[in-house]
Amino acid sequence: MSKPIPEQDALFAAELVADVGIEKIAQMYAEAFLGAVEAKGELIDTAVDEFISFIADVLNTNAKFEAILASTVIPTDKKISVLDRVFADKASPLFLKFLKVLASHGRLEIVRAVYREVIKLNDKRKGRIPVTVTTAAELSSDLFDGLAGRLRAKLGGEPIIRNTVDPNVIGGIVVRVGDTIYDGSIASQLLNVRQHIIDRSTHEIQSRRDRFRNTEGN
Repeated sequence: MSKPIPEQDALFAAELVADVGIEKIAQMYAEAFLGAVEAKGELIDTAVDEFISFIADVLNTNAKFEAILASTVIPTDKKISVLDRVFADKASPLFLKFLKVLASHGRLEIVRAVYREVIKLNDKRKGRIPVTVTTAAELSSDLFDGLAGRLRAKLGGEPIIRNTVDPNVIGGIVVRVGDTIYDGSIASQLLNVRQHIIDRSTHEIQSRRDRFRNTEGN
């Protein structure tokens, strides 16, 4: 199994989006986009690849152009005119129309959020599950493949693994799937043991105080 392509990093970034309202709106447009692709009888993967290219090759390389699209000062008709001029002979008619729909609704500023939701929905359709694996050192190919196999069996889908490195994860591993964290790190185990000792000591001290007070009362 190969490691995730760079474009898929946007999927994990989506987990950090704090504005739930924006997520909901982006999801609505993402569903509409994929629905329009299916209604036209076009290939979902081709449409998703075009969206990936738009983000990677256009927005990521031209901050000024993205600023124009996201601007609340520039009129909608001007933005649509820019889209027509720039993408008329470069984008598919369906994708260009979708960008113009976003422009007409004043939603071009959330196009990246829409993109992330498109990736999420497409991965869900294909049974792909984003997983973040944090380890003290980068996983070797053998360990990566072995972990992927175990996750595949546990999750019932194809894990799309992103390996992050954190030296504080001493000899262990922390696996995050959505909002669920499977923490198997030695560091966390040590902290749990330490907390257990503190709790037990606190309980014993309190018990002694209670016994002492009861003795005074007699």
